[in-house]
Amino acid sequence: MDLFSRSWAALLAAVAETPDEDFDQPSGCAGWLVRDLACHLVIDAQDVLITLATPADTEPTRDAVTYWEVSGEPPTGEDDLDALIVRLAAAYQEPRLLKFHLDDVGSAAGRAAALADPAARVATRDIVLTAGDFLAAYVLEWTLHHLDLVAHLPHLDGPAADSLAETRRIMERRTGETFPASFSDTDALLVGTGRRQPTDAEKAELGDLAAKLPFVIG
Repeated sequence: MDLFSRSWAALLAAVAETPDEDFDQPSGCAGWLVRDLACHLVIDAQDVLITLATPADTEPTRDAVTYWEVSGEPPTGEDDLDALIVRLAAAYQEPRLLKFHLDDVGSAAGRAAALADPAARVATRDIVLTAGDFLAAYVLEWTLHHLDLVAHLPHLDGPAADSLAETRRIMERRTGETFPASFSDTDALLVGTGRRQPTDAEKAELGDLAAKLPFVIG
């Protein structure tokens, strides 16, 4: 839960520090600008608040790793929900309004997480898991989207080393695959999730694993 708080705080700070003119730059999410990604984070923060306020009285069916679904089809940014995010982001018109809303809802999500009982059971997406596992799972969401935020904005700080390491661990456990030790955590995540294509040298190191990529986690 501490890592949830640190990774979320780092992502919120990075968005707050993003110059207004950079909100029209592409993000690492296919089809989304930085402003669209920031809007998506508002929805993510709402999801955290809703889930923590949705108690369950049955046994957990998932944990921090199995919470995530894995597919092989990268998002295009064109499905209904992605298109809705783009329209919502455009409605803010000024980046300062989007920054304010994200800070407002995001700070509330951070406080709710800090107050949550990690053993309490919560329900979301027709599954049940402990609040601790739910928040641990979201380290992956925050870290991947932090990488998306800075994909074309190298002047911004990226995610911390412990967040990257934990996200790689979740990805490898969820997929049952281990990336070469020569891959940095960042490269393993970017290549593993299809955010960039592996180089020829990386393909050689990946071996048979290269044919299984990408792992789209969501």
